Amino acid sequence: METLSTLREKCLDCTRCPLAATRQKVVFGVGQEDAKILFVGEGPGANEDATGEPFVGAAGNLLDRMLDAVGLSREKNVYIANIVKCRPPQNRDPSPEEQDTCIDWLRAQTAILKPRVIVCLGRIAACRIISPDFRVTRQHGVFTERNGVWLMGTFHPAALLRNPAQKPEAFADFLALRDRLQEWNI
Repeated sequence: METLSTLREKCLDCTRCPLAATRQKVVFGVGQEDAKILFVGEGPGANEDATGEPFVGAAGNLLDRMLDAVGLSREKNVYIANIVKCRPPQNRDPSPEEQDTCIDWLRAQTAILKPRVIVCLGRIAACRIISPDFRVTRQHGVFTERNGVWLMGTFHPAALLRNPAQKPEAFADFLALRDRLQEWNI
């Protein structure tokens, strides 16, 4: 059976799409291999590309503070990954073709992790994982069950830094997640 570390080694050598030519580092994912909660963003930014770790820098610090406020952390009980593993130039949205090329890595990660809950951080991740017509401003914090896994979309931490007025709504989503995890005994 494949492990996250063997999958990671394969992913580090990936050159399936043009993003590989401009990346510094593959940003595979980080967290606990027994995590029951998977957070998924769209793709790495400049800080992530430099470090090889998802959600670092200001957006990562905000995510870590929100996780900590509800008893979660990448060091203890969650796993964090992205739809695409290489940074799109100028932090643009990953194209549908880039997402299609890279999504198998996330699917393999998900198959290994077997999360009970997937939280999509931002529009791109929610549209790819929950529904192509997902609207973060209208549907954030709503839980949907699919194949025994609960899915929820919320605001991307970088978007919250650009629009701090949405932070209370995003934090309410994290509180709802905490309550659901307690309810589901996760």
